[in-house]
Amino acid sequence: MYLLLYKYLPLSKQSAMTQIKENSTWNFNKELSMQACPVSFVMNKIGGHWKPIILYQLMSGPKRYSELRRAIPGITEKMLIQHLKQLQADDLVSRKAEAVVPPHVVYQFTSKGESLKPVLKAIAAWGYEQWNAEMI
Repeated sequence: MYLLLYKYLPLSKQSAMTQIKENSTWNFNKELSMQACPVSFVMNKIGGHWKPIILYQLMSGPKRYSELRRAIPGITEKMLIQHLKQLQADDLVSRKAEAVVPPHVVYQFTSKGESLKPVLKAIAAWGYEQWNAEMI
């Protein structure tokens, strides 16, 4: 029944239902932890399942949307777009769109994103080391 009602709600009500309240306890606690701990701050920017993978793919240079999509086969279009927008909002990734048909959109690191490369390389090195240790 909820799904049927949701379908007929005005768009303003639909978007309000899917947003997290600005003054929620979750947001309050998240802000406190970000202020108290630099690791929480970083994990808020690059944490989750897909963001580090997207950033790792961009380490080799600018990539078109379709190249990212092919390089990360498990990600849905919705999640890729959502995370790219979040990375743009955090000024880690820039988006350059050329007005041609079909659209030519390229994503690349900003200078702030470039400063993450050593961190991502260290994470990858640790991952390879642990992966190889478990394979033995």
